[in-house]
Amino acid sequence: MTDRPIPPRRPMTLRDVSEASGVSEMTVSRVLRNRGDVSPATREKVLAAAAELGYVPNKIAGALASSRVNLVSVIIPSLSNMVFPDVLSGITEVLDETHLQPVVGVTNYRPEREEKVIYEMLSWRPSGVIIAGIEHNEACRRMLRAADVPVVEIMDVDGEPVDSVVGISQRRAGRMMAEAILKQGFERIGFLGTRMPLDHRARKRFEGFTEALARHGLEVADQEFYEGGSALKKGREMTQTLMQRTDDLDFLYYSNDMIGAGGLLWCLEQGIDIPGKLGLAGFNGTELLEGLAMKLATMDAGRRETGREAAKIIAARADGSLTEPRRIEIEPKISYGDTLRRYKP
Repeated sequence: MTDRPIPPRRPMTLRDVSEASGVSEMTVSRVLRNRGDVSPATREKVLAAAAELGYVPNKIAGALASSRVNLVSVIIPSLSNMVFPDVLSGITEVLDETHLQPVVGVTNYRPEREEKVIYEMLSWRPSGVIIAGIEHNEACRRMLRAADVPVVEIMDVDGEPVDSVVGISQRRAGRMMAEAILKQGFERIGFLGTRMPLDHRARKRFEGFTEALARHGLEVADQEFYEGGSALKKGREMTQTLMQRTDDLDFLYYSNDMIGAGGLLWCLEQGIDIPGKLGLAGFNGTELLEGLAMKLATMDAGRRETGREAAKIIAARADGSLTEPRRIEIEPKISYGDTLRRYKP
């Protein structure tokens, strides 16, 4: 076996594409930037030559003049949570029809991590920012306000946005679920969820939920919280703990569908009459619920629609067709499934 040195790679340039296509470098630049008046035949010839050479334009260099790159920073707290892929799908659906591309940063629900991600993302001068939540520390808010790019906060409209905002009212969602539960005759309600200091949206739903109960002279009879680990497994464990500790509960409200699914599986194994003796509901409207023996009641927060509307705002601000911030409130929808409805409407 012979070990021969590999010749150094040479980056492709506009000149290479110019020579391969037989047109000037200026024309190649116009075609690749989709600018200027170029005939369809010439455009096709240039694009074919660039594809054959594997040439990729240097967008960073092009951004030096405009101070912007054609990237949209999408900042979310988690990739393992089933909620956020739906949001990203909605964003991608819209941006695929534009020159913009999403790039994702993950904060892990940590304010100091969010601060770092925002700093790094903005240092690339993106064309816009889509960020989950409306609650940020002051350092994050200062950076977002000073960035001079459109910012869309998503999934929560309960607060003062930096710029545009798209999502549901989390407090309203909690109130709606409480009213639906009470309307079905349930009164001894247990709550199961994540620890909420860092999950502001779950906290706001819980606040709305307990406010609605209080208006009817009721309060949460017992509650159980968790952090980390498999949500399905935690849902089973939490449900068992809560039901053994407070055995006269007639309803369990979970802060998300995953722990709710785990709780439902445990209840079915115990032979509990659902919803006759015990009702259950989750939150998020995830597709996982379609595969369960019983369909867990839940609430669809319009995640994909939220992603689409946020991306539309960024695209419209980028092309100049929208100049003012927007506030779009998505309507949450309750799905009663098999675990909430005692009485027919």
